[in-house]
Amino acid sequence: MAPDNTKPAAPGQAAETGVRVWDLPVRLFHWTLLVAVTTSVATGLTGGLWQMDLHVVSGCTVLGLVLFRVLWGLVGGRHARFAAFVKGPVTVVRYAVDFLKGRARHTAGHNPLGGWSVVVLLLALAVQAGTGLFANDDIFVEGPLFKYAGKELSDRLTAWHHWVSNLMYGLVALHVAAVVLHWARGDNLVKPMITGSKPGLDPALGDGLPRRGWAAAALAVAAAPVAWILWQW
Repeated sequence: MAPDNTKPAAPGQAAETGVRVWDLPVRLFHWTLLVAVTTSVATGLTGGLWQMDLHVVSGCTVLGLVLFRVLWGLVGGRHARFAAFVKGPVTVVRYAVDFLKGRARHTAGHNPLGGWSVVVLLLALAVQAGTGLFANDDIFVEGPLFKYAGKELSDRLTAWHHWVSNLMYGLVALHVAAVVLHWARGDNLVKPMITGSKPGLDPALGDGLPRRGWAAAALAVAAAPVAWILWQW
């Protein structure tokens, strides 16, 4: 059975200051990803030579961030790990029913539904950024790895790149809607992603000690292939 992440704070313990549930790497990943995705969308819609150059750079940044988050999901802090929030179907369905009925309890990290939304978003972003590496616009823009695909395969991957971009709009809309709905029910998800702390929790549910060495290693491993891709461009 999954551990209970919803214990109330003990009297006088971390009720006001909160307990750290999101480590710095997770928070930096979240907000940097927001900037990179927004840049990718804006430049993709506006077009133009320098805009598309920036589109490629932001897309590679997204890919690097996804790689980092996958690694951090294996070696990161307590609530950052996939093992902490990727739950089985029974747990997910039970939580969904409770949430719809307004009786779902607040969790320290990602709730069972939110955990799977993270996985789906990461997969969609990986496909979106990955196909973009080989894409072309039939005019003047080619992805950094276009030369390894050839025109025919590139055209197919370009079609996938455009299709997944439409899927991403829907996933982002669902993400924002979920954040707003949680806020309406008294569970502010944005503030903890800024401060790292969440009030009203048992201190035992905290994220633990910083993992600076692991964070640096994960960042280096994620950055290496992105640097190589941009060097190929």
